[in-house]
Amino acid sequence: MFESLEVLDHVRLNFSQGGLLILNISLAFIMFGVALNIHFSDFKKIIRSPKPAITGYISQFLFLPAITFLLILIIRPTPSVALGMILVASCPGGNISNFLSSMAKGNAALSVTLTALATLSAIFMTPLNFSFWGGLYVNFYNKSGSEFLRPLEIDPSQIFVTVFLILGIPVIIGILFARYFPGFTAKIKKYIQSFSVIFFVLMVAFMLKNNFKQFMDCIHLIFIIVLIHNALALGTGFSFASILKLKRKDRRAISIETGIQNSGLALTLMFNPKIFPPDFELGGMAVVAAWWGIWHIISGLIMAFLWGRKPLPEET
Repeated sequence: MFESLEVLDHVRLNFSQGGLLILNISLAFIMFGVALNIHFSDFKKIIRSPKPAITGYISQFLFLPAITFLLILIIRPTPSVALGMILVASCPGGNISNFLSSMAKGNAALSVTLTALATLSAIFMTPLNFSFWGGLYVNFYNKSGSEFLRPLEIDPSQIFVTVFLILGIPVIIGILFARYFPGFTAKIKKYIQSFSVIFFVLMVAFMLKNNFKQFMDCIHLIFIIVLIHNALALGTGFSFASILKLKRKDRRAISIETGIQNSGLALTLMFNPKIFPPDFELGGMAVVAAWWGIWHIISGLIMAFLWGRKPLPEET
């Protein structure tokens, strides 16, 4: 299935060191903006009412990577596409999930709490998930009798260092900034949040500037895959929360948190030469992550718009 995806594994993308530096700075700025909404009191909410937060956390960091792996076994994409799907699924929630949860009449407080928990723990969970599921896939692919494009050793320590520098430090600075400069934070955070979505789209556009033709030539190959993958992510969060009989507004927040992934972080990781060697053919990974970054905004807005028009039933 999807034999035509083989062309993606041989796509050579052109990214300069300057471009990668801009990507890293952009992502760090976005995460700083996300952290301005995170307060230490958010973690107290987890202690007082842990069930919704634990449900959302398990959905995002346990079920989504596992379901992604099962999806890969079913559709059998090429190696770089499969690893791209696993890497996206291993990342924490995206920077617009709180806005979408509010728009969808979901539990915005739960969304912020999950963002805080996922963002901070992603320093450990993203390397752990990608090294486990990615390593499992590499072993499975090699044992299936196919020859992998290039021997790949996934080093979780290198992923940890990158995630900590690009995500961990800006988030810690943002939380401390909001704590010690609350007045100034209140004035600037709306502007930063408003620009975050635009900034992310511009960041992806910049990454694709020198690769636009290759991207447009390949987008039709992974459109359905990303659509199915994203739909499964949204459905996983909503279904798991429904099975545990959480309130409707909690289900909506958990669904969005699970379905909106930080694909910008995935792009940053895959172009780190210490994680993926320069001669590793990762065209499929880049196309998957780049299109996911665009598509999850579209799907998230559609879901939020539809849910926002539907009144929530009164629940005790």
